[in-house]
Amino acid sequence: MNKIAIVTDSTAYIPNDFVKQHNIHVIPLKIHWGEDTLVDGVDITPAQFYERLEKSSTIPSTSQPSAGDFLRTFKDLTPYYDGIMVPLISSGISGTVASAKTASALFAEIPVEIIDTHSTSAGLGLVVTAVAQAVSDGKSLKEITQLAEGIVKRLKVFFVVDTLKYLHKNGRIGGASRYFGTALSIKPILFLDDQGKIDALEKVRTKRKATEKLIQLAVEQADRKPVSVSVMHANALEEVKNLRDLLLEQLDCKQIDIYDISPVIGVHVGPGTIGLAIYQI
Repeated sequence: MNKIAIVTDSTAYIPNDFVKQHNIHVIPLKIHWGEDTLVDGVDITPAQFYERLEKSSTIPSTSQPSAGDFLRTFKDLTPYYDGIMVPLISSGISGTVASAKTASALFAEIPVEIIDTHSTSAGLGLVVTAVAQAVSDGKSLKEITQLAEGIVKRLKVFFVVDTLKYLHKNGRIGGASRYFGTALSIKPILFLDDQGKIDALEKVRTKRKATEKLIQLAVEQADRKPVSVSVMHANALEEVKNLRDLLLEQLDCKQIDIYDISPVIGVHVGPGTIGLAIYQI
């Protein structure tokens, strides 16, 4: 049987139990905050991050892993595996895929498949979860690659932020820029487009209306078929639990998990963000 390693990045923010169960290798991004450089999910948790953000007069920045980070991981895995599967954060919002591809070009010991998921957070988590199941089922690297690429094509991510200032500050605002500077009560519905870049769908006036719109979008994407869903939040657990419960009433969910938005992604979207990732099975 093929032995396939799974490597992903910290923005998936997959629960530790699942990471250990499936022996997933997580390469972290970094947060730069004043004089501090913090390793995503290692040096700072979401709760610690939002507590510090609330008191901070500055918004931190982030950086991707280096090609060397990936190359070291690939070499460390070589003695134990026949291939490496690498689903990663969208190249539309991060240079992480580029770093991994640079490392792969310098590495020839065993095959490496890098998947640009055009997603992050709960969306990336859904891809990693499916890949982990396929590895457990003994699928080949080629089969797992085809599976992951198929999910990426069907995967949709929608989210709502409390304010666009974080996306604007860090240069990730994309198509949502047309809403920047609007009244604070406006809640923009955002999504990741086919290139994995942030774009704006529409704006609503309250968080309740935003939640209703997220549910409507999920129902449209499901089209009465079974789906895999994940919901995500940035320091908004009760809101996202409500979103999950409402989705369970409306959809045929084969899985629906709650993801914390990692501190690195929290830098860009800010507290209060909720969202969902969904694909037809």
